[in-house]
Amino acid sequence: MTGRINNKVALITGAGSGIGKSCSVLFAKHGAKLSLADVKKDSMIELSKKINSEGGESFISTADVASNDECKSLVEKTYEKYGRVDILINSAGVTPRYAPKDWDFEKKWDWVIDVNLKGSMMMSYHATKKMKLNNGGSIINLASIIGLVGYAQGLSDGFNPYPHSKGGIVQMTRDMAVTFGKSGIRVNSLCPGFTYTPLTKTLTDDSDEHQRLISLHPMGRLGEVEEIAKAALFLASDDASFITGINMPVDGGYTAQ
Repeated sequence: MTGRINNKVALITGAGSGIGKSCSVLFAKHGAKLSLADVKKDSMIELSKKINSEGGESFISTADVASNDECKSLVEKTYEKYGRVDILINSAGVTPRYAPKDWDFEKKWDWVIDVNLKGSMMMSYHATKKMKLNNGGSIINLASIIGLVGYAQGLSDGFNPYPHSKGGIVQMTRDMAVTFGKSGIRVNSLCPGFTYTPLTKTLTDDSDEHQRLISLHPMGRLGEVEEIAKAALFLASDDASFITGINMPVDGGYTAQ
């Protein structure tokens, strides 16, 4: 396979669904060798089989990015398999809407922050060590428009950990970009608008809420995962060789208002 990231090694967390899965499919089409990770192994088995049957190269790992040991192990396994780590997509993420009903406020908060923010930090911490050995790389964090602006009224009580976690990713992206620029490691984030993924399904399944979310986007629709993946491909590729430290909205104009 040939493409914009031919023979690059891409480690993608949250690869089993949503934006992570779409990135996996697109990156394989553009020649990347893939290390796919998710907390649910079953969600990746068919994906990896499909990629490999179509001429791509991938392997899967079960990992919870809230665990530092599992983040380190995932990076080490990727390096042992391919001898390098060129691209890291921090796509693993959760929302408190999907937390167990019996969890209290603090437990939900810790879970979201641990997966979304701490997980992205720890994956990056271990990946940058390997990227330095190969004179550079590209890290793409999945932030959100809700890391740039407040939640739409009615979606948060002011203490929702999701926007706080994504705002942390926005600032982490800037700090890492400044720190690792001279090592040839570019760090950027994507800030999607409301996009059709498993994380937004509880919102889009409500027809009234679905229409309200659509109305908040000047383009008059929500995003598709393939559109976010294409932006990730650009940032991962040499076409973005002088771009680092940005938090790129892919949001149908949401944050332009």
